[in-house]
Amino acid sequence: MVSSTAAGETGGNPHAGQSQPHAGFWALTLGSIGVVYGDIGTSPLYAVRESVLAAVGHGNPATHEAVLGILSLIIWALILIVTVKYVFILLRADNNGEGGTLALMALAHRALERGGGIVILLGIVSAALFYGDALITPALSVLSAIEGLKIVTPAFEPYVVSLAVVILLALFAVQSHGTASVARYFGPVTLVWFVALAAAGCWHIAQNPGVLRAFDPVYGVRFVIDHGLIGLLTLGAVFLVVTGSEALYADLGHFGKKPIRTAWLTVVLPALTINYLGQGALVLADPKAIENPFFLLYPEWAILPMVGLATAATVIASQAVITGAYSITSQAIQLGLLPRLEIRHTSEAQYGQIFMPRANTLLLVGVLVLVLFFKSSSALASAYGIAVTGTMVVTALMAFVVVWKVWRWGPVAAAMLIAPFLLIDLTFLSANMLKVFEGGWVPLVLGAAIMLLMYTWRRGSRLLFQKTRKLEMPLATLVSSLEKKPPQRVPGSAVFLTGDIESAPTALLHSLKHYKVLHEHNVVLTVEYAATPRVDDAERVKIESLSPSFMRVVLRFGFMERPHVPRALAIARRHGWTFDIMSTSFFLSRRTLKPSVQSGMPVWQDRLFIALARSANDATDFFQIPTGRVVEVGTQVTI
Repeated sequence: MVSSTAAGETGGNPHAGQSQPHAGFWALTLGSIGVVYGDIGTSPLYAVRESVLAAVGHGNPATHEAVLGILSLIIWALILIVTVKYVFILLRADNNGEGGTLALMALAHRALERGGGIVILLGIVSAALFYGDALITPALSVLSAIEGLKIVTPAFEPYVVSLAVVILLALFAVQSHGTASVARYFGPVTLVWFVALAAAGCWHIAQNPGVLRAFDPVYGVRFVIDHGLIGLLTLGAVFLVVTGSEALYADLGHFGKKPIRTAWLTVVLPALTINYLGQGALVLADPKAIENPFFLLYPEWAILPMVGLATAATVIASQAVITGAYSITSQAIQLGLLPRLEIRHTSEAQYGQIFMPRANTLLLVGVLVLVLFFKSSSALASAYGIAVTGTMVVTALMAFVVVWKVWRWGPVAAAMLIAPFLLIDLTFLSANMLKVFEGGWVPLVLGAAIMLLMYTWRRGSRLLFQKTRKLEMPLATLVSSLEKKPPQRVPGSAVFLTGDIESAPTALLHSLKHYKVLHEHNVVLTVEYAATPRVDDAERVKIESLSPSFMRVVLRFGFMERPHVPRALAIARRHGWTFDIMSTSFFLSRRTLKPSVQSGMPVWQDRLFIALARSANDATDFFQIPTGRVVEVGTQVTI
């Protein structure tokens, strides 16, 4: 029983995936430049530096062949992974207009008749790895931007970490106010950023047009083959240029295919390519520039303004990832992978604007720990790639299922389409795995912890459901018994919430046991979640009459919606049920769980599940039921 919004959404039109009017199309295109491409747009701050240093080491000059090889790998990574895989293929794999790894998981799971458990596992892996990205992106991006101050004067070097901490504290502090007021500036600021990237790159390419030969993929292939293990290590650094690609797919429902594709092909891809080529030309002309080739692209008078612009761009990139973390958390809750957490909507006009206090606190703590532990963007870069490459591998596997089962291409044709990209992703994953002991263990440990939490919650919830079902009476049997020998009646309506549509709600049984009365009208209410992002109002409510005084109501919500029970029940009026919230009492069962050696899980996992259950947000707040109309009945269950 959970709520969710689109992964990576920062608010706006929930039907943005549909055709837009001409003016709206360009507004969406500009918006996507800021939100969708903020992360990948800040990669030039560190990607070329880390790639060249991985190839030649610190203090060694970069050879002409090495630079061209690295530039070739960068260019073709952008073309094959981002342009072909994400922009042209995965953007078509939408779940009713929505994207993201969990939306893809729901789509693939719905299409499979057997083997759905494997797809759920893949979804858990991808969601867990995403949190590694959500922690590392703000830390790495902000650190790399602030490090530009060292170019202005080395006197700033002792203050880089402190300034990064201050900026990150401010960034997370404003999350509770929502980003609607500043999101309108994301697109224009990021557009200026991309223009600045391209302008500096063009100048240095003009000084050394020979770098344009990097468009020949032979340079990249030859570099990897000739350099063996060093070539593989370099691939791990080259992968930094495509981090943020998942945002393309995650923000599909917010901006739509055409605006995202247009922004990439007309602005982002050209600007990134030109800037990377410009950095390569600079390194060839001045080998010492490898210490920070991005900021050294600019004349001395422009470095300080570029540090400010870079900081703004990295804050925007971090904001998009933080919002994505909220959204993917709410999706995971909706899909039964995490317990209920408090979700606040921060904008009445923009549905996707949400804030999750506990998620925000955990993210802030994690980001600050990374900044204080690694202290530099170079050290953090080693930890970055594993989380993103792992997510990409999982996405490719789930995409195969969608192409095969949903697009109905056939297994061979689907494999021929996806296998090349899966091979590329696995190659990059192998390259990044070489960095495990240099910091790559961070996303692995974090991902393993998140996977354990999700697996424990899902398994514990299933075992608890099975146990309580054995203890509960079938609803039909109870209703029949009450109609034959009715207890004393009281006026009004009672709504009993239950997660099992076939069993009598525990709250109803305990109410009869202790109060020995029954309301005139009784509703057994179940909330179900569809595998689609949203549910039309026409399919929101299903009513079934069980007896003159009992009926069963099923409310359905999509995994991108936050359940609002009173509003959904108001729709029931169209079905003939007169619903008055002020004369209705809602009965909820509050379980107290105790561990058992016979639960089917180890005792330590029992205790972890119980701790997660206790941390869950109150059902009254979660379903937005007026607190004055709620009666909670406590029960104790040994799992």
